[in-house]
Amino acid sequence: MFKVVVAHSNDPDSPSAIQEVIDQCLGDLEGVQPQAGLLLAALDFDHTLLLARLHETFPDLQLIGGTTDGEMSSVLGFEEDSITLMLFCSDTVQIRAGVGLGVSQDVAAATQAAVDQAVDQAVGDLPFDPKLCITVPDGLTVSGVAAIAGLKQALGPEVAIVGGTSGDQWNFRQTYQFFGDQVLSDAIVILLFSGDLKFSHGVSSGWYPMSRKAVVTKAKGALVYEIDDRPAVEFYDHYLNGLTVSGEYPLAVFDQASDEFYLRASNAWDREQGTILFMGDVPEGATVQITHTTCDDIIAATKTSIEKARSHYPGEQPAAIFLFSCAARRRLLGTRTCEEYELGQQSIGEDIPTIGFYTYGEISPLAPGGEAFYHQETLVTLLLGVE
Repeated sequence: MFKVVVAHSNDPDSPSAIQEVIDQCLGDLEGVQPQAGLLLAALDFDHTLLLARLHETFPDLQLIGGTTDGEMSSVLGFEEDSITLMLFCSDTVQIRAGVGLGVSQDVAAATQAAVDQAVDQAVGDLPFDPKLCITVPDGLTVSGVAAIAGLKQALGPEVAIVGGTSGDQWNFRQTYQFFGDQVLSDAIVILLFSGDLKFSHGVSSGWYPMSRKAVVTKAKGALVYEIDDRPAVEFYDHYLNGLTVSGEYPLAVFDQASDEFYLRASNAWDREQGTILFMGDVPEGATVQITHTTCDDIIAATKTSIEKARSHYPGEQPAAIFLFSCAARRRLLGTRTCEEYELGQQSIGEDIPTIGFYTYGEISPLAPGGEAFYHQETLVTLLLGVE
């Protein structure tokens, strides 16, 4: 048995909103006890109250979550100021939560602590052998690349890692992570899934290369000094004719093992030094291209991401869908943001419980069985089930 329910409220009053979510869940659960959950909430709610009410109702719930830049679900579609909750019930899949604190101080120790805590909470006679990790790290205090590297080291290469970094509605001041009844910052929270589980994922952005391929010849972390032995700003100027380097023209960074790429959006640039600071690490020696897009292409990528996930799903019927979309996509789409979820729902074509949020960075492998990458301006789809 693997039962999934989702609830969603756009009531701005925290007590009323969480009660509405709880009532929706209890009605759909029909007496079945949930094992784990994912809570996504806008910034201005009383998060401590939300978690306390959930803990009162479901005291044994393995719960994680975080704040967002917008929420999505199969109940209300896209909302800007809401809370949405997905609950999982199963007697064949074991789900355990873990948290790591102080990721900005020691990301390797924090990710190891999160994994150790989740594994140590395993119950029953069967071995706890994780297949999937869903994670919501802090979106500001730690490099997404470093967080993924820590999880890879702690989990090993056989565990798929999918998720998104928490947001704060484009304020870029402080994001919050949820663990049980705790509201945290500078943390990483995870759900580990073990047992009779089927899943697949898909990745698409809608951005397409517009420049020739080049090589990053000097970089440190997210700061790129030179591309093809010339100042990074000059590489952009050649194609953009002096236009401001912005998130509309992210850098495609190619995976050395395939023709797939992930995106890096620019955060700041220094014309005097010729450097560009991106919102994620760019490896020295990487092959890159400047990319561009249109709003139509961004929206169409939703369908592509979902179709990729469906084509790779190893079963017949997923029980849940997760959508992790970049906050920058939402900013570029503006009033057309709702179309992203609407097209996604049409692509799904079935009444499958769905939850998602706008993130400050998306996490997923580029291809089935591959290692996880940190993405930007991308939509990640995750399908989950047992059938």
